[in-house]
Amino acid sequence: MTPETPQTNHATTAGKVADLKKRFHEAVTAPEETAIEKQHARGKKTARERIDGLLDSGSFVELDEFVRHRTTAFGMDAKRPYGDSVVTGTGTINGRQVAIYSQDFTTFGGSLGEVAGEKIIKVMELALKTGVPIIGILDSGGARIQEGVVALGKYGEIFKLNTAASGVIPQISIIMGPAAGGAVYSPALTDFVVMVDKTSQMFVTGPDVIKTVTGEDVGFEELGGALTHNTISGVSHYLAADEDDALDYVATLLGFLPDNNLTDPPVYEVAPEMETTDADAALDTLIPDSANQPYDILTVIAHVVDDGEFLEVQPLFAPNIVVGLGRVEGRSVGIIANQPNVMAGTLNIDAGEKAARFVRFCDAFSIPILTLVDTPGFLPGTDQEWTGIIRRGAKLLYAYAEATVPLVTVITRKAYGGAYIVMGSKQLGADINLAWPTAEIAVMGGQGAVNILYRSEIKRATEAGEDVSAVRTKLANDYTYNVASPFLAAERGELDGIIEPSSTRTAVIKALRALRTKRASQPTKKHGNIPL
Repeated sequence: MTPETPQTNHATTAGKVADLKKRFHEAVTAPEETAIEKQHARGKKTARERIDGLLDSGSFVELDEFVRHRTTAFGMDAKRPYGDSVVTGTGTINGRQVAIYSQDFTTFGGSLGEVAGEKIIKVMELALKTGVPIIGILDSGGARIQEGVVALGKYGEIFKLNTAASGVIPQISIIMGPAAGGAVYSPALTDFVVMVDKTSQMFVTGPDVIKTVTGEDVGFEELGGALTHNTISGVSHYLAADEDDALDYVATLLGFLPDNNLTDPPVYEVAPEMETTDADAALDTLIPDSANQPYDILTVIAHVVDDGEFLEVQPLFAPNIVVGLGRVEGRSVGIIANQPNVMAGTLNIDAGEKAARFVRFCDAFSIPILTLVDTPGFLPGTDQEWTGIIRRGAKLLYAYAEATVPLVTVITRKAYGGAYIVMGSKQLGADINLAWPTAEIAVMGGQGAVNILYRSEIKRATEAGEDVSAVRTKLANDYTYNVASPFLAAERGELDGIIEPSSTRTAVIKALRALRTKRASQPTKKHGNIPL
């Protein structure tokens, strides 16, 4: 209902209340109907509709709905809507408090000016003070050019707050439209970025400028669309089918996370379950007899986590490694696992950086880490060497070595060379290291070792006209049994136990229970120098 105050007496209390109602109505209904229709025609919701879709019904408390921009240049003084181009406030998601801002593309194209920047900064500061997650919904044409350097300065302040909040409160960005130029760096500094297929774009430099400077023809979707950033760049962590899917993913994600770095993630009650089930027995036959045959590591994860529920992060980027969140006995656990189904589970630059970032996130927010290992090593090739696999691969090593949360590692099959060390090894600080009897732990695999250790035997077999392939296979099998056996690693204390595959969930439960009171610290320092 629209308040009608044609002759409001502002000198009376009733008049002042009526004036408040009128202004509040203007603030909430600021976007013009035609602008809203255009937004809906693009398959996009308005800023307020997005907030309503994410937060619990009736929980949103708006902040700064009456602020207006102060710009007079370029005729801007003729249009000064309440709230400017962003809606900010607090609310709850499944009963848990969050802070939120949502850029309003129907007002000045969602562009960020001085006042809009101040609103975002204020709600971010409130999130830090109160120790709650901050969620940003981005849909903006970028900096407001009418305001010049003032708008750019607010971006800088937002970036500084993103950095201050990193590792203190969870930060989530939902891209629901364009994010161009400097605007892309705020979501890049947050913990999770969610993009919507066909409607989200992120790029530093747009197609027109690229065409002018380099002559390269590229469209918005190819350059910075949701699919590009989920499969090629790794900027985004989830590709949503539509806006509702994006909001649902964020709500689910928050259920695994704590409010801040001084609290624990929510604990959900589950019935005690320590017995191996008939379904778990399938793991005993999961690993193929041939070391070259793949299998799906997601099958193992499904048997370990409660009810088989696993929220994968960045599933489309570097799929040769799997990262995500699950629960064990109702408690959040971060999972990092090599995926033998893709590139044989080798570690390349993208996989290493993907896993390293996730390990550091879990460590920052006290989420225990379970590592499932099956990798033949780092991906060989000039492309990897020349683009920095030494430096960039070291990020994963660094992440594990500095982590102080409970670390449990299970080797399912291959753990060769440097990749064995990097993937949550005892030497890097893992607390409990287990292996299946199918594990192979060595400097290299049997076939590679034969080329070095048994050259003379192969030469003699060749000269004698023997079946060289059969000789190589026997020598490789002997090497694997005598050198790469998990029992040898267990004898030397490199493993804390060898378990039946079907008992993996039970073993992980026991390990995590034992580590709940873990206390660990690092040497006092300003900060480390991770090989960025």
